[in-house]
Amino acid sequence: MPTTAFRMILNPGMQAEYQRRHDAIWPELVEALKAAGACDYSIFLDPETHHLFAVLKHPEQHGMNALPALDVVRRWWDHMADIMATESDHTPCMTPLTLVFHLP
Repeated sequence: MPTTAFRMILNPGMQAEYQRRHDAIWPELVEALKAAGACDYSIFLDPETHHLFAVLKHPEQHGMNALPALDVVRRWWDHMADIMATESDHTPCMTPLTLVFHLP
């Protein structure tokens, strides 16, 4: 199963708020992610750099590319924009990560 990994940046001092918002993730957002093929999705925080590292598995055939057009995704990004680095339209600043080692 393909894996996508990317880095985002959390604003300093926002770890607890980021955790709180994800603990209360909207059911309709979870539904949209799963419908697009997302599975085994984890986000890790490096508290020293405030970098968030996301790892997401999905099938070969997926609808992940359509997610940014969904209203629920746009609303979530608006909801998160005050606590993390975003583009002007509130899309999270995401840097794709390159796999350099994998131990199956």
